[in-house]
Amino acid sequence: MSINYQINPTISVHDLIDILHKSTLGLRRPLSDLEAMESMLAHANYYIGAYENGQLVGLARAMTDFVYTTYLADLAVDEKYQHQGIGKELIKMLKKNIPKAKLILLAAPAAEAYYPKIGMQNHPHCYFIDRIEEIN
Repeated sequence: MSINYQINPTISVHDLIDILHKSTLGLRRPLSDLEAMESMLAHANYYIGAYENGQLVGLARAMTDFVYTTYLADLAVDEKYQHQGIGKELIKMLKKNIPKAKLILLAAPAAEAYYPKIGMQNHPHCYFIDRIEEIN
């Protein structure tokens, strides 16, 4: 297996949908909503793709200010390629290329045990809100 990594590759919305579908993230993303997927693709500002023979097999999709915070929105690796170090390499490349910013993410339930194994720390002070109606 020879994996080639590319920073900010040109990917289509169909590539994004395909890799999310082939990973466990497809279950928690609006894959059938093309407009939402196009917006997700357009508004992230940093990507790293993992390719085997020109086929996208892994993707890190992030938003960053390059100094203080990098939010890793998606770490998607085709299930056929998981457990081969591709996800870890995508994270390493992201951190190497944006060294000053703290890398943060919200773990998918299926990946909660993965991140501590590669050295990421759990932070107990994360908060989120989904809908404006939730604000008191």
